[in-house]
Amino acid sequence: MGALNILRQSDNPQPAAAAAEVRQYLTFQLGGETFAIGILGIREILEYIRPTTVPLMPPFIRGVMNLRGSVVPIIDLSLRFSRGETAILRRTCIVIIEVETESQLQLIGILVDAVHEVLAIPDADIEPPPQFGSKIRVDFIEGMARVDNRFVVLLAVDKVLSVNEMALLTELGQTENAAEE
Repeated sequence: MGALNILRQSDNPQPAAAAAEVRQYLTFQLGGETFAIGILGIREILEYIRPTTVPLMPPFIRGVMNLRGSVVPIIDLSLRFSRGETAILRRTCIVIIEVETESQLQLIGILVDAVHEVLAIPDADIEPPPQFGSKIRVDFIEGMARVDNRFVVLLAVDKVLSVNEMALLTELGQTENAAEE
């Protein structure tokens, strides 16, 4: 009986190191570059629907849409990254994301050029964000994933879509508009 137990233990050797965690990311196109966000916060992907504009909003807030009775702001990520406005083409999509605020979940839509695929990326293939040379704010970048001999920018959704920061920018925009009048 003792020999049998030894055999059973050797049949299932424990790996020396735990396997790296693999996470899933939705990849999408924005201004000729590939970006990705973790799929856990993604609610759905919609064909482009023209949002209703809201006065006195920063330019990157393209408007709001009605999603089954909920008012959802639509953020133009290209404008959020201080680039040009996203051109509405055949493959333009709105990705609906759940963003956690202090007390609740907020639905926010992001406007992207096209959605590609869901990739499984091991943590070992993710590098820290670059400290220079990026065309977007470093705090917006969660990491850089190596995928097929190229890098995909992993976005820190909680920073990019910070409801508090966007509210502050809206207030600043309203203050600037009032000062110009």
